[in-house]
Amino acid sequence: MARLKELFKKEIKPSLMTQFGYKNLYMVPEIQKIILNMGLGIDGNDSKILKSSQEDLAAITGQKPIITKFKKSISNFKTRKNTNAGLKVTLRKDKMYEFIDRLVNIALPRIKDFRGLSPNGFDMFGNYTFGIKEHIIFPEVNFDKVEKIRGLDITLVIKSSKKKDSFELLKKFNFPFKETRSN
Repeated sequence: MARLKELFKKEIKPSLMTQFGYKNLYMVPEIQKIILNMGLGIDGNDSKILKSSQEDLAAITGQKPIITKFKKSISNFKTRKNTNAGLKVTLRKDKMYEFIDRLVNIALPRIKDFRGLSPNGFDMFGNYTFGIKEHIIFPEVNFDKVEKIRGLDITLVIKSSKKKDSFELLKKFNFPFKETRSN
């Protein structure tokens, strides 16, 4: 079992239950899945770039990414319908908890001039989305073999009723959020 999954079941879940006064274990917020998205844009048509990006994302997540396609043609963005747009990976269960562990403890501290994640990334359903400008912060990616540094969008889908509950859950997982100042 993943280290964070065990921590969640034994410590985080009971503490959130008492903190918010939930009567049932199933009311406690929980991370359901993590979606990683790497947009390639025009580079998606080049098979060599697509293959190297696929290998990088597979090394980061431990899962083979799916190639996403454009849904319609837009001439201003130089996109054609059904051409490659980017890559996507969905992580669940043990792989998800292992990815969170590596993200929080290894990758995020390696970001240059990192001051914390924005607490404004929550949507109205309690899901959290943030972007990373350089995919090379993950130790699995060999910096010497990377042709171009790409960004990643990471979405954590959280089963929660309120944004505040999701925020507290991620704080218990040691996500480094920026401190909000009150004037």
